Amino acid sequence: MLARTYAVTWSGAPLWPPVSRSWAQLVYALRGVLTITAEAGVWILPPFRAVWLPANVPCRLEVKRQTALRMIYLRKNAFRERRPGFDPSTCAVVGVSPLLKELILRTVAIGSLLKSDPHHRRLCGLIWDELTMLSSDPLQLPFPQSSPARAFANALTRDSPVPFDIPSALRVAGASRRTIERYFRRETGMSLGEWVRRSKVLVGLERLLGGETVASTAFRLGYSGPSAFIALFRRELGCTPGAYLSAGR
Repeated sequence: MLARTYAVTWSGAPLWPPVSRSWAQLVYALRGVLTITAEAGVWILPPFRAVWLPANVPCRLEVKRQTALRMIYLRKNAFRERRPGFDPSTCAVVGVSPLLKELILRTVAIGSLLKSDPHHRRLCGLIWDELTMLSSDPLQLPFPQSSPARAFANALTRDSPVPFDIPSALRVAGASRRTIERYFRRETGMSLGEWVRRSKVLVGLERLLGGETVASTAFRLGYSGPSAFIALFRRELGCTPGAYLSAGR
């Protein structure tokens, strides 16, 4: 077998999709916004993006509203020798072109792709072609692994009633800013400032995709007006929030 699929439409409680040592995962939401959490980090996925997870990488999926999940499991060694520019062993966020979207839906409708079927082999080859040619976005937020740094990250982005309250997050972590900065550089490859800016963009994107305005999103992230958030969004993703969402549509 070359590929198998998993599809569900749900809302509410977090979902842990099946994981395997031999099958990598292409995670895509036809509708809705996915927040994907794995050991390597967190991703916020709009409907025009998908995430590639290598084999044996469990993930938790969270949604704000009803979401149509469509996943393809690809055998990790399939067609690898024909795609030297694509490394299936690393996580990646890819754009979902109209062709890739139709390939995902067609594969899910079939249920599984068999190596013995020439049509199925061609479908699988087209999926790999699209994965290697599509551009990726910096939509991943790598999470540190040490206890103080992870406590800081969780308090900063998830648990605090005041978003991005760094002094409060430092008190939760029980460490100085200099110590946390050292952890982040070593464990995420980013400075603390870079990590905070990236997390603001992803949290802001999640709110925008949920229907909030740019102004209200900027206010919730601690800005007095939208211009600073728009500038940050442009630096991270190369365009304004409005242009990014319009391009996806």
